[in-house]
Amino acid sequence: MNNEWRERTIYIFKKMIQMIMVLILLSVIVFVIARLCPGDPLKAYYGDGAEHMSEMQREAAREKLGLSDSMVVQYGRWAEHLFDGDLGLSYKYKQPVTEVIGGVWVNTLILGGVSYLLTFGLSILLGIFCALREDSLLDKLICKIGVVSGSIPSFFMALLLILIFAVNLKLLPVSGAYSYGSSGDFFDRVYHLILPVAVMVMEHLWYYAYMVRNKLSAETREDYVLLCKAEGIPRKKILRRHCLRNIMPSMLVIMAISVPHILGGTYVVETVFSYPGLGTLSFEAAMYQDYNMLMALCLLTGVVVLVFNLLAQILNEFIDPRIRLVKNLKEAA
Repeated sequence: MNNEWRERTIYIFKKMIQMIMVLILLSVIVFVIARLCPGDPLKAYYGDGAEHMSEMQREAAREKLGLSDSMVVQYGRWAEHLFDGDLGLSYKYKQPVTEVIGGVWVNTLILGGVSYLLTFGLSILLGIFCALREDSLLDKLICKIGVVSGSIPSFFMALLLILIFAVNLKLLPVSGAYSYGSSGDFFDRVYHLILPVAVMVMEHLWYYAYMVRNKLSAETREDYVLLCKAEGIPRKKILRRHCLRNIMPSMLVIMAISVPHILGGTYVVETVFSYPGLGTLSFEAAMYQDYNMLMALCLLTGVVVLVFNLLAQILNEFIDPRIRLVKNLKEAA
């Protein structure tokens, strides 16, 4: 037992080292690409006044922001400050990057968290519903509707819902996370979340529901299900008590992998709805060449993706011992 835990610890440690290396490589790539893109970061900091600067003033401004040094020197300075917990100054907001991110990351977490819970909660219910009626007219109709709606890009779905519910029917707000002066009003926040969450759920729901449906349908063809049917146990009871329990371990792994996938989808939705979150910040950082903000958001996204992928791998090995067995056999060979 001690050897097994030691192997697990070594495995996790190696994965952590790999994550750090990937993050370093990611930071270098983002840093270089951001600085090679056309545009003027001085305009983000000084606004329209940057266009009327003389060459001497521009050079002094670039020196002030640390943009006149070579890319190697700039990256070294940024990395040094990163280890001190300093992510630099946002050119657009003229505030420390940590303060700007700290003011909006909760909004993204709320939007992504609510969308995540609703997506998987509804997908499991819908998957069970379709599996109980496998190959029926209703099952085929739901699957067709799912394929069509799941194929619509999220930005187009968002614009369509805005046109219907905000512009024509005037039932829901078109933008923002809350009304002016109502940041602490729970119901007002829920009111503003309805459309963004609806877009997020519709974008991912059918994909995972179809996955649950197919897994359950495949499970119903196992020998133990035939035995249960022979004993007169109803199909609905078999599906819920036995089949669903057997597919949940693999679904837990999928749910862990899907966290960055669903949270990443908030970036597009936030931009369309002008929702104050990390997605809106990312769009503005790219548009205004706010290098420090862009670097921080890319690293944050990379950390989320890598951490949850590692969590999925660990869960997979804990849940399915056959993976460890196959690995040991390969190493022995």
